[in-house]
Parts: sequence; structure tokens; C-alpha cells
Amino acid sequence: MKAVVLAAGEGTRLRPLTEDKPKGMVEVAGKPILTHCFEQLIELGADELLVVVGYKKQAIINHYEDEFDGIPITYTHQREQNGLAHALLTVEEHVDDDFMLMLGDNIFEANLQDVVNRQAEERADAAFLVEEVPWEEAGRYGVCDTNKYGEITEVVEKPEEPPSNLVMTGFYTFTPAIFHACHLVQPSNRGEYEISDAIDLLLHSGRTIDAIRMDGWRNDIGYPEDRDEAEKRLQGEINPEMAAENIAASE
Repeated sequence: MKAVVLAAGEGTRLRPLTEDKPKGMVEVAGKPILTHCFEQLIELGADELLVVVGYKKQAIINHYEDEFDGIPITYTHQREQNGLAHALLTVEEHVDDDFMLMLGDNIFEANLQDVVNRQAEERADAAFLVEEVPWEEAGRYGVCDTNKYGEITEVVEKPEEPPSNLVMTGFYTFTPAIFHACHLVQPSNRGEYEISDAIDLLLHSGRTIDAIRMDGWRNDIGYPEDRDEAEKRLQGEINPEMAAENIAASE
């Protein structure tokens, strides 16, 4: 199965860490975020890495060149930062079967294999790793609503009034049908082509998308403090229980 990694973002919120490098090259526990992503995807069975680059892309290309740990890398270029659906379309010509998609600014220690296994079942057209967050934080993410079978019924990007506190985490599996949906997406109020809108089109076309609840943890490296927290987790200085206690204490 091929794996797509979106790594074109500028990472403005991570400054000063991204002043001279792209977000994916920011180091966590001694190696770039993208290295963490690649290692996990290869462990999941990726036989080719499709990496979407943009901001300071040459730093990524020079570092990894054309393979990682024996797995070939193909680069595509998102020349303007117009959203995740726009970025995903840059790999369309390279994908003809089910594939994994990982956002290149996330670090996971979680049950990603469960998502891949669900995609292998004929009944699933797509599967996402999702997690519950405090209600007041849900509006920062793509929010999912599900039915009693665990199937996603609605996806809304950064809603003012979230329908649930279940959010997408940045790891997905899709069939190539997602590309057709991405072509149909119109710019959002933010002026971007949102992956959540493409997913919503899949749902309205009758596709089955399953939500796999996260067992473990992930860090979306959006700010310098997120990098620091992920580093502590990877080094065993904090664990998910401690992180949950910290969230509860701040509420």
C-alpha cells in the first residue's frame, strides 16, 4: 500500500523553529518529524512514500533524496498553500489503489494498524483514526459525528458549534474515490480546499467511512510547546495518563 505524507506547510505557528526549515524537518527527540512519520508508515507496510512538499521543499528533498530505509520516495509539489484537498490532488496520478494518508506534522504512538486493517475489509471505503478532545477544543479541528455502528455520518472543519467532541487526528486510509471528491470541493470561508469537505462529499455519495478510536496518543506539532511535549512523551518523561491529568487541571 502506498503512503501519502503532506509536508508542504510553512509552519508559521512553529516559528522560530521554522524560520530556516520546513515544519517536517523540525527535530523531535533527535530526528525530524518526517522521519517519525516515515518509520511508522513503513512499519504499517508502506511500499512507496509519496511526499507532498512546498515551503523550503529542497531541505526535505536534499535530506531524504529518493528513498528512506530502502522504500522509494516520490515527491510532488504544492506550489500554493491552498488546503489539504488541494495538496492531495498533487499525488493523484501516482495512486491507483487504497492508500494511507498522514499529515506530516503529527507524531503518533497509537493503533494505526487498526485503521489499515479496517481499510482491508471490503465494507469500508475509508477509515480514520479519531480521538475525543475537550468540547471547548473541538472547534479547532475537523469534527466527526458517528452513528451507533461507528460509521462517520458528518465531518465539519473547525465548526463554531461542534456536533461532537470526536475529531480527526491526521491519519486516514482511502480508496482513489477521494480524488474525485477533491476535484469537486469549493473553497471554504478560509479560502482553502478542505479535506473535510471532500470527505463530506464521499459520505453524501453513499460511501462507508469508519471511525477508529485512538488507543494511545498523538501530538499535532503546531506550536513549539507541542514539540516539547512530544519529545517528553517519546523519551518517557510523561505518559498519556499524566497528559490527561494536565488537561483536566487546566479546565
